[in-house]
Amino acid sequence: MNRPAFIPITWFPVRAAAIPIAFAGMLGLLAAVPAQAGIALSKVIVDLAPDTPPRDDIEVINDGSERQYVVAEPALIQAPGTPREKRIDSSDPTVTGLLVTPQKLVLEAGERKLIRVALIAPRGSNERVFRLAIKPVAGTVEAEQTSLKVFVGYDVLVIARPAATTGKVVATRSAGTITFHNGSNASVEMSDGRQCDEGRRNCLPLPPMRLYSGADWTVPIKHAPLVEYRVQQGKLSSKESF
Repeated sequence: MNRPAFIPITWFPVRAAAIPIAFAGMLGLLAAVPAQAGIALSKVIVDLAPDTPPRDDIEVINDGSERQYVVAEPALIQAPGTPREKRIDSSDPTVTGLLVTPQKLVLEAGERKLIRVALIAPRGSNERVFRLAIKPVAGTVEAEQTSLKVFVGYDVLVIARPAATTGKVVATRSAGTITFHNGSNASVEMSDGRQCDEGRRNCLPLPPMRLYSGADWTVPIKHAPLVEYRVQQGKLSSKESF
């Protein structure tokens, strides 16, 4: 959950004559030649701030040389970033709270189309997190020799910010580590982290992280009197010391 997108890769062997890719797994891989079925997106994070309309568009681009069949599969993420995290996949907006349209696309080579995501319920007191898997799916392939088909897709992060933000990120230290807890009702991006000795000398970098509401994150540190991070929540950003 901490990365904005993943790139799942599926291999399908195909050979001469037009055949459905779904059945190509039964074919041999001798003399295999890889071919990539690729799409690109205009964005992989959709951040629906409370002062903006509760909707946004994602442009899907077919940057390959073949027709692409694309699906968009929404999911609600409960308790993201915690041990209780659960993904609820459903195309029904009454289940997830997110309307996605269209959920199926056909793109010719070089063609671009839009997918709209929209909230169907008022913003609540806590942030809501969704994932939207946008990926090519099997169509019909023609090849003069045995080949491999590689599908590349994305898991878009969709964030519905609460109407008002409360709480903050706090930290505790213990035995060479520092643990951050997001006590606010919205996720934050922690970046430009560093640990320094007194006087901000001999600083070492610390890794970035998206920390969801209610989640904890533990980072190993040396004996460092000062730990700093840039904490960004939506459009608001500040440098914090822990």
